[in-house]
Amino acid sequence: MTKAASPESRTNDLVPLEEERAVIQRLQAGDRSAFATLYGWYGELVYRQAILPKLPVRDLAEDCLRDTFRTALEKIGTFQQQDRSIFFWLRRIAVNKAIDVYRRYKRDQALADKLKQDPHHPHGAAPPRPDRGLEIEDTRKQVQQSLANMNARYARALSLRLLEDRPREECAEIMGVTVGNFDVILHRAAKAFRKVYPP
Repeated sequence: MTKAASPESRTNDLVPLEEERAVIQRLQAGDRSAFATLYGWYGELVYRQAILPKLPVRDLAEDCLRDTFRTALEKIGTFQQQDRSIFFWLRRIAVNKAIDVYRRYKRDQALADKLKQDPHHPHGAAPPRPDRGLEIEDTRKQVQQSLANMNARYARALSLRLLEDRPREECAEIMGVTVGNFDVILHRAAKAFRKVYPP
């Protein structure tokens, strides 16, 4: 069975359409083992050609690949077989997901930068006005309560980076991960925080 796994192969080594059709028909009939075959053919190719170029953060790209194939499995019943490989359908799903994830990732980074400029942040640009003291204290309590309701690892990442304003390298060292992994943890933590704030 041909396996299109190499990014250099581009679309030259796609599985023959007849072979694809047989597997897709099995999959649409509910045979989940056929999905493993499809993933074996195109998982690496989708990852290298469609996801990584749009989402150059490896951990997020791997999550995106899983989401791509989960969506493909959910929507396989709507897939119409034509005179082209299912790879192109998978690639379109992957590209759309990768772009969405990367935009969220950049927004989370921008949010982190904005929080640092917040007046009640330890290194904010300006001291708070006296009439905002109670409001700021109330916000601080809400933030602390929200952090307490989160996964401890995510809360720790947010506290180190945003509340204590430590450099990324120092945060990563404290948490025992690489800087790249810390960035991914912080991104996921920001998403989790939005779900629990305000408490």
